[in-house]
Amino acid sequence: MTRFPHTVATAVLALFMVTGTAAADVVNQTTFGGVAIDGYDPVAYFTEGKPVEGSSDHVFEWMDAEWHFANAEHRAMFAADPETYAPAYGGYCAWAVSQGYTADIDPDAWRIVDGRLYLNYSRDIQKRWETDIVGHIRAGDANWPEIKSEL
Repeated sequence: MTRFPHTVATAVLALFMVTGTAAADVVNQTTFGGVAIDGYDPVAYFTEGKPVEGSSDHVFEWMDAEWHFANAEHRAMFAADPETYAPAYGGYCAWAVSQGYTADIDPDAWRIVDGRLYLNYSRDIQKRWETDIVGHIRAGDANWPEIKSEL
């Protein structure tokens, strides 16, 4: 496994200390071994405009989960600013969180809204979520603090 330069690790640590938000969140580790978002590359949603499977050759540990990336560049981008690329609601289904509970996700059921990645349980559930994206995000944001405190 390739090691990051000390400066990147220091920058990531500084980000956590400044924001204080990272330690309070949780990550949906839907696959065995603590892998986030079923091993898909979260950066690829932004750069490729589609879900791309990550590789165990490009791994980054964050929020007690293992994140996989398609390449070293994506891993470095995530390491420098994980809050930008990590999915909303810890990677749980955005529709479910808007309804007050959690559910796993299908990496193919996704959407970026206002620079934030949202994942859903399935494409059918995503269609429900898309009927009122703003309202569902508002409800999800309101529900998430209590939901994550119970995980």
